[in-house]
Parts: sequence; C-alpha cells; structure tokens
Amino acid sequence: MKNLNWFDKFIFLLNSLLAAALLVSYILPFIPPREFALLSVLSLGVPLLIMINMVFLIYWLIKLKKQIWLPLITLLLGFNHVSSIYEVDASDEEEIDGLEVMSYNVRHFNHYLSSKEEREMTPKNIGAFIAKEDPDIVAFQEYYNGEMKIAERYPYKYIKMKTENAEFGLAILSKYPIIKTVSLNFDSASNNNGVYADIVVKNDTLRVINIHLQSFSVKPDIGNIEKESSKRVFLGMGQTFAVQQEQVELVLEVIRNTPHKVIVLGDFNNTAYSYIYRELRSEGSGLKDAYKEAGSGFGRTFDFDYFPLRIDFILPDESIEVLSFETTEVFFSDHFPIKAILSLSSE
Repeated sequence: MKNLNWFDKFIFLLNSLLAAALLVSYILPFIPPREFALLSVLSLGVPLLIMINMVFLIYWLIKLKKQIWLPLITLLLGFNHVSSIYEVDASDEEEIDGLEVMSYNVRHFNHYLSSKEEREMTPKNIGAFIAKEDPDIVAFQEYYNGEMKIAERYPYKYIKMKTENAEFGLAILSKYPIIKTVSLNFDSASNNNGVYADIVVKNDTLRVINIHLQSFSVKPDIGNIEKESSKRVFLGMGQTFAVQQEQVELVLEVIRNTPHKVIVLGDFNNTAYSYIYRELRSEGSGLKDAYKEAGSGFGRTFDFDYFPLRIDFILPDESIEVLSFETTEVFFSDHFPIKAILSLSSE
C-alpha cells in the first residue's frame, strides 16, 4: 500500500470490498433461503461481481502491482462460479443427430402488452421460429392458453394451466408419444408451477420435467429497483427464493422416485450460483447442466442490459450425453429460447 498513490489506494479499497462480496457469494449455494432469505438475493449479482473482479485483475496487471493477487486469488477460489459465466466453444460446425430439446419462456406470447401489433405478431414470430428450429420436444413457460397453432404442430402435448380460470401456464409438446402427465401443483398464490410428461423415445422412456419457479413480484432490473423502495424489493426477492426452495423440494422428490431418465428444464428465476441450482444438481438428483457441457459464450437467457443473466436451464440425466447447446437471441419475449441436442445411450 505504501507505493500506491491515493487513487490506487481507493481502487484497492473498492477491490477489497467487492472481492469480499464475491467470496461471500461462494457459500450461498450451501445456505437454504428459508434460513437467510435476504442474503440469498446476492446470488443474482454474482455475474456482475465476477466481471468487476476481472476488471480489477486487468487493472492491476496493467499497473504491474502486487495487488493483482487479491482479484486473482478471489477468482481462482471460485473457479466453478467463474466457469459458469462463460464457456469456450469446443464444438464443430457439423450437423449433429440426436434428440433436440428446447425450453422457452414466451411471456404469454405478449398477449397482455398494450401494442396490438406485438400481440398479433409475437405468436406468428414464435411459431415461425419453432417451425424453423423444429425441436423434438419443446417446453414452454407462460404459455397462453388461447394460442393453439404452435401446439397443433405436435401430435403429442400436455398443456396445463395452474387453475381452471388461469389464462397461462406450462406446456410440453412432443413428436414422441406421451404416456403419462402430472402437475406438481406448487403451493403458491401465483401461476408458477411444475409439470412432467413421460415420453417414449425409441427404446427409452424419459421423464421431462418443465418447471417455472416462483417469479419476482418486482421484475429484477435496475430501473425497477430504483423506482421501488430498495428494502421492500430485496425483502421480496428473499422471500421469493424461500418459496423456490419449497418448490424445488417437490421437484427433487419426483426425480428421486422416478424409474426413468430425467430431463429438468424451464425458467428457474434464479442463477447457477444459487441454492436451488445446487440442490437440483446435487448427488441425489444426478443431473448435469447442458450449457456447461456443450455451451459457448456467456449463456445469457434473460434480456437484461447490465450483465449476462442465465436463469433458464436444461438439466439432463447424467447418463444422457449432451452433444450441443445453443441460446438463440430472438427478442420475441423477455427470455431467449435454449436448445440442447442429446444422445440417449440406448437409442
């Protein structure tokens, strides 16, 4: 510190505080939100904390200062976290054969937007996109029950509204026969829910679990946080994570009692740095992250301007090989569709 000017001393102090925040975030996946709800909110900021510490690393490298050890050690200690924010593309350009599975939160096909043009064009745009991509199995979250043209493309389907009067819910559409469907009926006042369909794919039966975990009462963006009382917003987010924990416990019960290979996908409304993500990928569930297996780039799945936010996932059974993973940045919703090509060992 003696050889630093006043500005570098300030930068080092700032670096120390943000490095400490990142270190704290490393333990968040091990802390149940029900016990420390407010602390769990920090998981949403982990990508930003990682990027800021990388900037500090570059700054000290350029300055050739020994303070570089602070961000370097901090980032190395959380290597698994750092590797979750960006994946290097290791795939080739050849066409890959396998089971194509897609997940997409379509935001009610913009049915509730004020613009008539968007309300009319969004279903057409999404329908054209699905027709072009032509996945074997597609799972929708916030699927508006008045839109049936997309569903008509698939011979087998399970569309479930949370209640009889609800206008949107979850959908699983498949080219392969669906032999069983179940709604998990999350205990919540919202329309969030989980469903699954047992699908016969050649010689295998897959249990495809489509989940839309508890949503935020306030959309998690900088503008809304500035407009609302910060304390109220963060308390609400913390309680949301506590509800998500209860919902994930229902999902884990299904996973651990199923006789079939499992694919969990959907909108988790949480990140890869959270308790609920760790629980879903715990030893008892036997799932892996398709993005980490075969993805590339930042893996951003939510249209958020300030840093890459990945809250949509495809988690296949460990016995299923992930051949490719892709996020397509089409702006028909506030989420981007994600797709994985999978190989089943008994195909």
